[in-house]
Amino acid sequence: MEQRFQPYTRLAATVLLILGCLIVLQPFLAAILFAAAIAISSWPLYLWLLHRVRQRRTLAAALMTTSLTLVILVPLALVAWSVADNAASYFDQVRAALDDGTIVPPPWLKQLPLVGEPVDAYLRKLVASREELIALAQRLLEPARKLLLGGSLVLGRGVAQVSLAVFVCFFLYRDGHSIVALVRGGMAKLIGEQGEAVADTVGRTVRGVMYGLLGTALAQAGVAAIGLALAGVPAVALLSITTFVLSLIPVGPPLIWGGAAVWLFNEGRTGWGVFMLVWGFFAISGVDNVVKPMLISRGSSLPFILVLLGVMGGVLAFGFVGLFIGPTLLAVGLGLLRHWGDAPTVD
Repeated sequence: MEQRFQPYTRLAATVLLILGCLIVLQPFLAAILFAAAIAISSWPLYLWLLHRVRQRRTLAAALMTTSLTLVILVPLALVAWSVADNAASYFDQVRAALDDGTIVPPPWLKQLPLVGEPVDAYLRKLVASREELIALAQRLLEPARKLLLGGSLVLGRGVAQVSLAVFVCFFLYRDGHSIVALVRGGMAKLIGEQGEAVADTVGRTVRGVMYGLLGTALAQAGVAAIGLALAGVPAVALLSITTFVLSLIPVGPPLIWGGAAVWLFNEGRTGWGVFMLVWGFFAISGVDNVVKPMLISRGSSLPFILVLLGVMGGVLAFGFVGLFIGPTLLAVGLGLLRHWGDAPTVD
């Protein structure tokens, strides 16, 4: 009788143990998943470095962790600090200009074809009417400030999550061989003969998505730096780093090159403003349509809708690091469905 219920008892104990572990790790789950994605993506580089340092795993893991800190953590911290530092002062200046009545539409606005003169006339009428201006400011200024400050808080939490992920990466690198052997053994018992192929599919898919996201972000940041430098926009380095971070969001880069174009127009440099718009639309944002599909397709042909849903759902579920985790999880799920069901590629 006891032997009959013994398998069920073991199953219940295993399920309870897994649930308990998930509850304990839940506050750190996003950082752990992000660390796992980074470790899987950079594993070939770690193996090359491990060979260079004569199989000293702790040293190789420390060097990889230091590199991640310099490449990912430091730029993200700079962007978060810059946004938080400038958001409050910027809106205080706008509020003071509204109260003093010194704010006027920029001269270049009237020169825009078709819409320039009507928009300029409307804004001047709005500025002349203090009551309407105050009402509009009350409707728009405070929500915009809360939105920007909320974005800086998301970036701040992202810095904390990335810091923890980088810390976890050290142990994943150092003990990676043992972890890989354990995972492959567990998948072989759960899935059977397909365990090895499923593990390869997961690894290839994670690398493809991470290469696609980071490679596209790096390419867009480089192209943005060239355009910003040619146009003479200040703070090129900071804007390029911000472009790198916002490139992870499908509509992120236009916020940078569009803002730079507005600044150029406001400075009276209309030609360079037009150049910035053209360069941003065709060069900076165009990179996303060329580089990302090329890199992601090496591991998994992820449809654009899944990338978009993965980014949005990932941020809602995991915060900033969900930009990486969301698309990666969806790509892994799609890859496994194709592997198990021989489903056709979705374009």
